[in-house]
Amino acid sequence: MQLKTAIHWFRRDLRLTDNPALNAALAAAGTVVPVFILSGWRGQHHWTGPNRQEFLCACLQSLSKNLEAIGGRLIIRDGPAEHALEQLVADTGAQAIFYNLDPDPFGRVVEGKIETLAKRLGVTVSSYRDAGLHERDELLSGTGLPYRVYAPYFKAWSKKPKPAVGPRVKSLRLPANVSSLPLPTLEHWELRSERARLIEAGERAARQRLREFVSVNGAASDYAAGRTKLTGRTTSRFSQDLRWGLLSIREVYHETRALADALDRDKRGHVEKFIGEIAWRDFYFQVLHHFPEVLDDDFSPATRGLPWRQAAEQAGIFERWCTGTTGFPIVDAGMRQLSALGFMHNRLRMITSMFLTKDLRIYWRDGEAFFMRKLVDGEIASNNGGWQWSAGTGADAAPYFRIQNPWTQSQRFDPQGDYIREWVPELRDVPPGRLHMPLADGLRLAKDYPPPMLDHSQERDRTLEMFKRHRAARSK
Repeated sequence: MQLKTAIHWFRRDLRLTDNPALNAALAAAGTVVPVFILSGWRGQHHWTGPNRQEFLCACLQSLSKNLEAIGGRLIIRDGPAEHALEQLVADTGAQAIFYNLDPDPFGRVVEGKIETLAKRLGVTVSSYRDAGLHERDELLSGTGLPYRVYAPYFKAWSKKPKPAVGPRVKSLRLPANVSSLPLPTLEHWELRSERARLIEAGERAARQRLREFVSVNGAASDYAAGRTKLTGRTTSRFSQDLRWGLLSIREVYHETRALADALDRDKRGHVEKFIGEIAWRDFYFQVLHHFPEVLDDDFSPATRGLPWRQAAEQAGIFERWCTGTTGFPIVDAGMRQLSALGFMHNRLRMITSMFLTKDLRIYWRDGEAFFMRKLVDGEIASNNGGWQWSAGTGADAAPYFRIQNPWTQSQRFDPQGDYIREWVPELRDVPPGRLHMPLADGLRLAKDYPPPMLDHSQERDRTLEMFKRHRAARSK
């Protein structure tokens, strides 16, 4: 028996193509109310900043136009989701609520409240996996435990059949006279734009990025070699599209898998390297699901309690890292790119995060939060996993003794200094060779560029000693 009215609650699935919950709602009900519920915080948020919210606003504008094109309308409500949905059920007489599952623990708490609400109201709730190819409890070890290391997880992940791509919604009927708030601007959260040059938002732009990536001459066919290049279009740039669900991860997987299968053996390996990155994303989702404490503490019990630099000792130091004025060109270039675009190449995410944790010995949670406030993608699981990897505290983390040298990283990944000069214009006249060489105390690469704030080799030794002492104390 078909329902009269159902609600589809848009969350991080802002698209009409292969949207499991939306397709199910349309199959179940004659009319569907598509709603997005605005978060209620104002002014500042520990993990969210103007860049991501500005991108979200543009995505909602795009989604609204797409819904209008097929006969619908995006309904905007605000406040706690359970309250907003209760009011929407009352306003529309909806008999069911459909939504896609959130991979984060905060979203799961809200989902529990919605299930309780539905029982009280006598409506049904249907939820669907969407953010990852394999989420939550789909992949467990032979002993029934979650994986703590990527390699065996990837082996199991690779053998698991992948879900198919669903259809695109072609039409939608909305009940009459459903009230809605206007589409949001940054003023809703009492935020001011940081005027970052954000990538184009919306499902159409995201799908164009996918087409370009998997095209004959696209970056996917050279991904294994090109992904470490810091300039040019050498990576997918899908991170924000997957974070907000502008693209279906199933479609991304099947498009890249089809490309790999069509290529010769040498080229296939490049695309499969990218597919491995999809698996890393799923891996971090399942780590966060099974070990939510990673948001507050080290994943590895062996590193908990390390004597990181205390807040009182950070005066001015953390700020120089945030503003890209450390005197290490490759670090500063990465941090300035982050501020300018709300995005940073993954290689630079590793370099800058390891500099903060291993050279400055500032606890990873401070850097993690700063990234989340700046990044347009802001994927909680991946960001946490990356930070703990760099700090040597996480799942499958870099060994504590792996401490990247910013000078050699610069030489290896930006040998001609093109990336550095793009983001640190003070150094535009410095020869490439000098950009990658440690300086004597007090010397500057350019008059208006600061000298290095520390000696990397000395700080490396101090960090190694910190880890060794901690490990020795724990072994007693």
